[in-house]
Amino acid sequence: MDVPTQLGLMFQSDTLLPWARVIDNVSIALELRMVPRAERGERAAELLRLVGLSGFERHFPSKLSGGMRKRAQLAQILAYDPAILLMDEPFGALDEQTRLLMGEWLLSIWTRARKTVVFVTHSLQEALFLSTRVVALTARPGRVKSVLEVPLPYPRDLESPGLASLRAKLWGEIRAESLKTMGR
Repeated sequence: MDVPTQLGLMFQSDTLLPWARVIDNVSIALELRMVPRAERGERAAELLRLVGLSGFERHFPSKLSGGMRKRAQLAQILAYDPAILLMDEPFGALDEQTRLLMGEWLLSIWTRARKTVVFVTHSLQEALFLSTRVVALTARPGRVKSVLEVPLPYPRDLESPGLASLRAKLWGEIRAESLKTMGR
């Protein structure tokens, strides 16, 4: 079976197999990458450690919190070792605290793995917290309206004046587009 290895996709809804334990969900990705059976368990456990899920390898997805399921899904995607991660609102269904923590997890993994990440979000705060560059789109049809560089160093302070200034600028860019979608 030929599995595309350049792209890893992470959607808003989780894509873990509900009948498979967490370690098996990650191991499946390794199997598709043709990793020898003898190495799969160790590599899957290593990825689960990376995302902070040591001790949960034998749990089924239904026994995990939303944030834990997202981290398991991230480990599964990283098992493919793609060059590019496409993430479509992956933390959208999480509460604000978990969403911020997931952003920190993603940044810590990005710092080590240095993958290209395309992250779709409707949260201005999340976009600025995670990104080096934010692309704002127009209302229907979606086209690039502007590109905002985020020159702030990591880790970022959500309360910093620099981030607040960038948030105001970004909001100014997209406010009119947001009103269009509301018919105003």
